[in-house]
Amino acid sequence: MTFKETNNKPKLLDQVRIALRTNHYSRKTEEAYITWIKRYILFHNKRHPNEMGKDEIQ
Repeated sequence: MTFKETNNKPKLLDQVRIALRTNHYSRKTEEAYITWIKRYILFHNKRHPNEMGKDEIQ
C-alpha cells in the first residue's frame, strides 16, 4: 500500500486520534503525540510508517 492510495480506512493521524480519544487521553497528550508523529514522518522524508523497515521504526 502506498501513501497516496485512497480507501475507506482513516488516515494515520485520524487513526491515532480515534485511538487516543477512545482511551480517554487528554487533548494536550493527543496534540503532543500527533506533533511527534508528524516530526517522525518529516524526518523520514514524508514516508508513511507502513513503508519503512524494522530499523527505521525502532
